[in-house]
Amino acid sequence: MKPILAYRFLTGGDDAAFCHKVTEALANGWSLYGGPSYAFDAVAGVMRCGQAVVKEVEVAYDPALRLGEL
Repeated sequence: MKPILAYRFLTGGDDAAFCHKVTEALANGWSLYGGPSYAFDAVAGVMRCGQAVVKEVEVAYDPALRLGEL
């Protein structure tokens, strides 16, 4: 089976919970892909963060694949 490069975009508030989400992904073998993104959510009045991560895995691609479980 040919490995695929799985991609996830993690999002959350600009807080420790978001940092822990990214740290957990890194601890589970994901790698950062590019730099973080920040945007102001005018409706909620808070900053939002995003970070792309990738991981090479040996699975057959399926749109139903639960990327967070890889």
